[in-house]
Amino acid sequence: MLDGLDELVDGNDHFEFYWFCHTRRALTKRNNRVPDDVDRPLPPVRGWVADELLSNAVFGVVNQVAAAAPRTVRGLNTLSAHALGARTYTGGSHDVFVSPRRVRFREMEYAVPRPAVRGVLDEIDRWTRAHGAQVPFPVEVRFAAADDLWLSTATGRDTAYVAVHQYWRMPYDAYFDAVERIVAQVDGRPHWGKLHTLGAGRLAELYPRMADVRRVRAALDPRGVFANAYLDHVLGPVTAS
Repeated sequence: MLDGLDELVDGNDHFEFYWFCHTRRALTKRNNRVPDDVDRPLPPVRGWVADELLSNAVFGVVNQVAAAAPRTVRGLNTLSAHALGARTYTGGSHDVFVSPRRVRFREMEYAVPRPAVRGVLDEIDRWTRAHGAQVPFPVEVRFAAADDLWLSTATGRDTAYVAVHQYWRMPYDAYFDAVERIVAQVDGRPHWGKLHTLGAGRLAELYPRMADVRRVRAALDPRGVFANAYLDHVLGPVTAS
């Protein structure tokens, strides 16, 4: 899959994949626009089996087992990676882009330059193997084109998003810390609403227009009415000119 990654990303409107750590298997997802007269809905029973029974109910049990017996994770991931079969269907964007997620987890996601994503995944693979990390949740990877928005994680570069998850009853600190060190080598930018440890100083290095952001923020909110501890941590305190 990685050998043909460029073709998969460029050949679809939207492409993402889910890689199960401790395995060499990934599940791919391709979303493409179709004419309005193309109608091939997903049979309700099959949709319920895949989205509710397997992806939520059974996956919840898998994670409970993983938390109770971490040594089973490799085998459980192999099972999970083979559980869902291929399917093709049409539907509204609110149906195909939205998935019910009923198994609680912690998540960190970093945006990295698209050409660097394979190296990042290789490093994550090496780290999990070397440290015996037990991760029952898959690594999710998606893609976006470059844009010019000041605080967009894709500003100025074609981007791959690497999201790591861990079941909420299992330790995540070492895993997330390792991934954060790996993506730092390629100037990864954290998702603004998910777990990360970066502050205003490092973020200013990652966003070329951060000085403009701070200037506009100070002009529009000179007294910091809309400030809070998190915004001050990632943007710096409000300083009126």
